Amino acid sequence: MPPPAEPNPARLLDDLQRWSQELGFAALGVTGIDLTQDEAHLAEWLSAGFHGEMSYMARHGAKRSRPAELLPGTVSCISVRMDYWPRDAADATRTLADAGRAYVSRYALGRDYHTLMRRRLQRLCQRIEAAIGPFGHRVFTDSAPVLEKALARNAGLGWIGKHTNLIDRRAGSYFFLGEIYVDLALPSSTPASAH
Repeated sequence: MPPPAEPNPARLLDDLQRWSQELGFAALGVTGIDLTQDEAHLAEWLSAGFHGEMSYMARHGAKRSRPAELLPGTVSCISVRMDYWPRDAADATRTLADAGRAYVSRYALGRDYHTLMRRRLQRLCQRIEAAIGPFGHRVFTDSAPVLEKALARNAGLGWIGKHTNLIDRRAGSYFFLGEIYVDLALPSSTPASAH
Protein backbone atom coordinates (compact mmCIF):
# COMPACT_ATOMS: atom_id res chain seq x y z
CA MET A 1 0.00 0.00 0.00
CA PRO A 2 1.54 3.35 -1.00
CA PRO A 3 2.05 6.00 1.68
CA PRO A 4 -0.60 8.72 1.89
CA ALA A 5 -0.01 11.72 -0.36
CA GLU A 6 1.26 15.03 1.04
CA PRO A 7 -1.73 16.55 2.87
CA ASN A 8 -3.67 19.33 1.18
CA PRO A 9 -4.35 21.73 4.12
CA ALA A 10 -7.52 23.27 2.65
CA ARG A 11 -9.01 19.88 1.82
CA LEU A 12 -8.02 18.53 5.24
CA LEU A 13 -9.80 21.47 6.87
CA ASP A 14 -12.98 20.64 4.92
CA ASP A 15 -12.65 17.01 6.00
CA LEU A 16 -12.11 18.08 9.62
CA GLN A 17 -15.35 20.09 9.56
CA ARG A 18 -17.31 17.10 8.22
CA TRP A 19 -15.68 14.55 10.52
CA SER A 20 -16.19 16.73 13.60
CA GLN A 21 -19.93 16.98 12.90
CA GLU A 22 -20.12 13.23 12.38
CA LEU A 23 -18.49 12.79 15.80
CA GLY A 24 -21.04 15.07 17.50
CA PHE A 25 -19.14 18.34 17.75
CA ALA A 26 -21.17 21.49 17.13
CA ALA A 27 -18.25 23.50 15.71
CA LEU A 28 -14.59 23.19 14.79
CA GLY A 29 -12.02 25.88 14.12
CA VAL A 30 -8.26 26.05 13.66
CA THR A 31 -5.79 28.61 14.93
CA GLY A 32 -2.09 29.21 15.20
CA ILE A 33 -0.44 29.13 18.61
CA ASP A 34 0.54 32.75 19.23
CA LEU A 35 -1.02 33.71 22.58
CA THR A 36 1.28 36.63 23.42
CA GLN A 37 -1.49 39.05 24.42
CA ASP A 38 -3.31 36.39 26.40
CA GLU A 39 -0.08 35.49 28.19
CA ALA A 40 0.30 39.13 29.32
CA HIS A 41 -3.32 39.21 30.50
CA LEU A 42 -2.84 35.94 32.41
CA ALA A 43 0.33 37.26 34.08
CA GLU A 44 -1.51 40.41 35.24
CA TRP A 45 -4.47 38.34 36.45
CA LEU A 46 -2.22 36.02 38.44
CA SER A 47 -0.19 38.92 39.83
CA ALA A 48 -3.39 40.54 41.08
CA GLY A 49 -4.28 37.30 42.89
CA PHE A 50 -7.54 36.85 41.00
CA HIS A 51 -6.98 33.09 40.87
CA GLY A 52 -7.71 32.87 44.61
CA GLU A 53 -7.25 29.31 45.86
CA MET A 54 -6.86 27.92 42.34
CA SER A 55 -3.09 27.53 42.75
CA TYR A 56 -2.94 25.27 39.68
CA MET A 57 -3.44 28.38 37.53
CA ALA A 58 0.04 29.62 38.50
CA ARG A 59 1.77 26.27 37.91
CA HIS A 60 3.46 25.21 34.69
CA GLY A 61 4.99 28.61 33.92
CA ALA A 62 4.52 29.66 30.31
CA LYS A 63 3.33 26.24 29.11
CA ARG A 64 -0.27 27.42 29.51
CA SER A 65 0.22 30.21 26.96
CA ARG A 66 2.91 28.61 24.80
CA PRO A 67 1.56 25.42 23.24
CA ALA A 68 4.91 24.44 21.70
CA GLU A 69 6.43 24.29 25.19
CA LEU A 70 3.71 21.91 26.32
CA LEU A 71 3.99 19.79 23.16
CA PRO A 72 7.18 20.47 21.17
CA GLY A 73 6.55 20.74 17.44
CA THR A 74 3.04 22.17 17.80
CA VAL A 75 2.20 24.70 15.08
CA SER A 76 -1.62 24.64 15.01
CA CYS A 77 -4.51 24.01 17.37
CA ILE A 78 -7.76 22.37 16.35
CA SER A 79 -10.47 23.63 18.69
CA VAL A 80 -13.91 22.05 19.01
CA ARG A 81 -17.17 22.90 20.73
CA MET A 82 -19.68 20.36 22.03
CA ASP A 83 -23.01 21.78 23.14
CA TYR A 84 -24.59 20.45 26.32
CA TRP A 85 -27.85 22.43 26.43
CA PRO A 86 -30.17 20.45 24.16
CA ARG A 87 -32.93 22.33 22.37
CA ASP A 88 -35.53 20.06 23.98
CA ALA A 89 -34.25 20.57 27.56
CA ALA A 90 -36.89 20.90 30.27
CA ASP A 91 -37.87 24.43 31.28
CA ALA A 92 -35.43 25.24 34.10
CA THR A 93 -37.50 28.19 35.34
CA ARG A 94 -40.53 25.98 36.05
CA THR A 95 -38.44 23.40 37.87
CA LEU A 96 -36.55 25.98 39.94
CA ALA A 97 -39.81 27.67 40.98
CA ASP A 98 -40.94 24.43 42.66
CA ALA A 99 -39.32 24.38 46.16
CA GLY A 100 -39.86 20.62 46.35
CA ARG A 101 -37.69 19.90 43.30
CA ALA A 102 -34.05 20.30 42.40
CA TYR A 103 -32.42 21.13 39.13
CA VAL A 104 -29.05 19.68 38.21
CA SER A 105 -26.89 21.71 35.86
CA ARG A 106 -27.14 20.30 32.34
CA TYR A 107 -23.39 19.81 32.04
CA ALA A 108 -23.44 17.44 35.03
CA LEU A 109 -26.01 15.09 33.48
CA GLY A 110 -24.94 12.03 31.56
CA ARG A 111 -21.44 10.67 31.10
CA ASP A 112 -18.36 12.60 32.17
CA TYR A 113 -17.65 15.02 29.34
CA HIS A 114 -13.88 14.70 29.81
CA THR A 115 -13.99 11.03 28.82
CA LEU A 116 -16.64 11.48 26.14
CA MET A 117 -14.83 14.32 24.39
CA ARG A 118 -11.38 12.75 24.74
CA ARG A 119 -12.60 9.59 22.97
CA ARG A 120 -14.20 11.60 20.17
CA LEU A 121 -11.12 13.78 19.74
CA GLN A 122 -8.97 10.64 19.58
CA ARG A 123 -11.28 9.30 16.85
CA LEU A 124 -10.86 12.57 14.98
CA CYS A 125 -7.07 12.10 15.21
CA GLN A 126 -7.44 8.56 13.86
CA ARG A 127 -9.36 9.89 10.86
CA ILE A 128 -6.67 12.49 10.22
CA GLU A 129 -3.98 9.80 10.43
CA ALA A 130 -5.90 7.54 8.05
CA ALA A 131 -6.06 10.42 5.56
CA ILE A 132 -2.51 11.80 5.77
CA GLY A 133 -0.39 9.33 7.73
CA PRO A 134 1.24 9.70 11.13
CA PHE A 135 1.45 13.18 12.62
CA GLY A 136 2.34 14.66 16.00
CA HIS A 137 -0.62 15.52 18.20
CA ARG A 138 -2.05 15.63 21.70
CA VAL A 139 -5.69 15.83 22.78
CA PHE A 140 -6.91 18.08 25.61
CA THR A 141 -10.26 18.20 27.39
CA ASP A 142 -9.68 20.47 30.37
CA SER A 143 -6.84 18.11 31.22
CA ALA A 144 -3.65 20.20 31.01
CA PRO A 145 -2.49 23.83 31.20
CA VAL A 146 -4.17 25.10 28.04
CA LEU A 147 -5.71 28.54 27.41
CA GLU A 148 -8.72 26.89 25.80
CA LYS A 149 -10.97 29.95 25.68
CA ALA A 150 -8.32 32.09 23.97
CA LEU A 151 -7.58 29.32 21.47
CA ALA A 152 -11.31 28.79 20.80
CA ARG A 153 -11.79 32.53 20.30
CA ASN A 154 -8.86 32.65 17.88
CA ALA A 155 -10.30 29.62 16.07
CA GLY A 156 -13.61 31.45 15.57
CA LEU A 157 -15.74 29.46 18.01
CA GLY A 158 -16.95 32.50 19.98
CA TRP A 159 -15.85 35.56 21.92
CA ILE A 160 -14.87 35.89 25.56
CA GLY A 161 -17.54 37.79 27.47
CA LYS A 162 -17.26 39.99 30.53
CA HIS A 163 -18.09 36.92 32.64
CA THR A 164 -14.91 35.33 31.19
CA ASN A 165 -16.80 32.52 29.42
CA LEU A 166 -16.68 31.89 25.70
CA ILE A 167 -19.96 32.84 24.02
CA ASP A 168 -21.44 31.71 20.72
CA ARG A 169 -24.35 33.65 19.19
CA ARG A 170 -26.56 30.55 18.99
CA ALA A 171 -25.34 28.28 21.80
CA GLY A 172 -24.64 30.94 24.43
CA SER A 173 -22.02 29.51 26.76
CA TYR A 174 -23.62 26.10 27.21
CA PHE A 175 -20.85 24.01 25.70
CA PHE A 176 -17.60 22.20 26.38
CA LEU A 177 -14.31 22.93 24.64
CA GLY A 178 -11.64 20.52 23.50
CA GLU A 179 -8.34 20.96 21.69
CA ILE A 180 -5.89 19.01 19.60
CA TYR A 181 -2.37 20.40 19.36
CA VAL A 182 -0.90 19.30 16.03
CA ASP A 183 2.39 19.59 14.18
CA LEU A 184 0.48 20.32 10.96
CA ALA A 185 0.43 23.79 9.39
CA LEU A 186 -3.31 24.19 8.87
CA PRO A 187 -5.11 27.27 7.58
CA SER A 188 -6.48 29.33 10.47
CA SER A 189 -10.17 30.08 10.85
CA THR A 190 -11.34 33.67 11.16
CA PRO A 191 -11.21 34.71 14.84
CA ALA A 192 -14.51 35.63 16.47
CA SER A 193 -15.20 39.29 17.06
CA ALA A 194 -16.32 40.56 20.45
CA HIS A 195 -19.95 41.62 20.90
